[in-house]
Formats: sequence, structure tokens, C-alpha cells
Amino acid sequence: MLGDRKQTLLGVLLALLGVLGVALTQPGLAESLHASKAKDDVYVLPPPAQLRAVGLGHDAAVVDMLWAKTLVEYGMHMSEHRAFLDVTRYIDSIIALEPDYGPVYQFVDTLVVYNRPEGGTLEDARTARKYLERGIQERPGDANTWLHYGQFLAYMAPSFLPHGPELDAWRRDGALAIMKAVDLGADTDRSVSAATLLTKYGEKDVAIRQLQRKYALTDDTNQQLLILNKLALLQNAAPDEAFFLQVGDAAMIEGEWRDRLPFVSRKTFLMLAPTVDPLACAGPHKSGARDCSREWAEVLPSAHSL
Repeated sequence: MLGDRKQTLLGVLLALLGVLGVALTQPGLAESLHASKAKDDVYVLPPPAQLRAVGLGHDAAVVDMLWAKTLVEYGMHMSEHRAFLDVTRYIDSIIALEPDYGPVYQFVDTLVVYNRPEGGTLEDARTARKYLERGIQERPGDANTWLHYGQFLAYMAPSFLPHGPELDAWRRDGALAIMKAVDLGADTDRSVSAATLLTKYGEKDVAIRQLQRKYALTDDTNQQLLILNKLALLQNAAPDEAFFLQVGDAAMIEGEWRDRLPFVSRKTFLMLAPTVDPLACAGPHKSGARDCSREWAEVLPSAHSL
């Protein structure tokens, strides 16, 4: 009986020693393992040119998987205060499979510029701009892509650029991109802030013409009032709405609306394309003619004075 008790006590003692040993060594081993994993990432995907073959035709599924992987890796690297230097590889792979993939162009500036704990660099900002320019090339009719591109150039990127002509050029390009976004359907109030930037960088006449176009293309009374007040400030005139309705783009829109479809709302009318003469616009030599355009932004008077 005594021998059995000794064996039991010896077993309990050995178990306690084992638990104590694990408790003493596990934290150090875990820290060493984490440190060894956190030093370098291993990028296992093939080059973008070969990725399509690997996906066996399931491009959309591969793109979704890559996008989810990119976001997860970015979050993990940021939480661990590590640079995510492979982010451009993931982005390049996504674009290689689906060049017009919308979500990547909405977040590419954040992913590229803020991919390291110490913050972005001028080179990161230039890389992000190249990706966003690819976005407006692949999605030329997407207001959100144009707006995001313009806002990055006008408001975010300048913090990485030295003061000088390049910074001014970026902000001007950003303001023009925001105006383009408004043409494509973005909120008209964006045009007021963009006009302020254009005026600041010596483009007052461009700002006035752009605001006149935006006034002609919006049916929102509040937005019209904001634009009229801004125009009045730029032109040193009273914000008299009747004055602006008699000239330029607004007059053309009003005339077309009342002549063609006065029984629909002005906003509904603006969703339709301008009227063209089928006979006068026949043939490839007429494809770029002003009177044959199917876009309001191309037939308005101010479009030909920019």
C-alpha cells in the first residue's frame, strides 16, 4: 500500500514538473518563433503573366481570393507594425487578371502609401498615382474612380510632395479630375471645392467655365445655389440666377429641354443623350464631330473653350 502511494506521489510530482517546465519555456519559444516568422514574408504566387494559366479560367474567383488575401495581409502587417512590401505584387496580379476591378482602385492609394509603420514616401505617392491613372483608363465612365483619383491628387498626395511646381500641378490635375467626376454623376458640391483649387493655382477662367457646366447639369436647387454663389464670388457679381440662365451651358440645356421634352422633369431629361441628326452624322468622318456627340459634357459650349 505504501509503495502504491509513493508511485502516485511520484507521478503527480513528475506531472507538476512537466507543467512547470512548459510554463517556463513556452513564452520564450513562442516569442522566438514569432520573431522568425515576422522578419520576412514569403510570396508564393507566380508572376502575373502566368497567374491566368494557374487559375484555369476561373479569373473572377482568383481575383476575389487575391483581393481578400491582400486585405487580410495588410491588416495583419499593420497590427504587427511590419511593412507590407509585397502589396504591389498582389495588386499587379489582380490587375493582370481583371484590369477594371473596381475595389482595388478605391483602396489602392491607402494600400500603397500606408504599407509601412513609418508612413509613406514620395515614391509611394507616385506609384499610387500610376495605379489610379490605370483605373481611370480602365473605368473611364466611373464617377467614383475619377473622384477618388482627383481627391488623392488634390488633398492626400500633396503631403508627400515638396512645395513647388510639381505639387501645384498635382493639385490642379486633381481638381480637374474631380470636375470630371461631377460630369459623370458625382455630387455637384464637389465642384465648388475643386473650383477653389483651380482658382488658387491660376485657373480662374477654367473654374468659372466648369462651374457653369455643373450648374447646367444639376437639377438640385441647393446645389445650384452653392454654385451660383461661387460663380458670383469669382466673377465679382451678384448671385442673380436669372443672369446665369440666359447664357452659356444653362441656356442651352433649358432650350433643349423645353423644345424636346418639356413634360418630363429636367433631371430626367439630362439622363437622355443630346439630339443628333442621323443623316448628318453618318460615316466615320463624323464620329468626332461636336454636333454628333452623344454626351452632354461634349456638346455644351464651355466644353470647347477649356
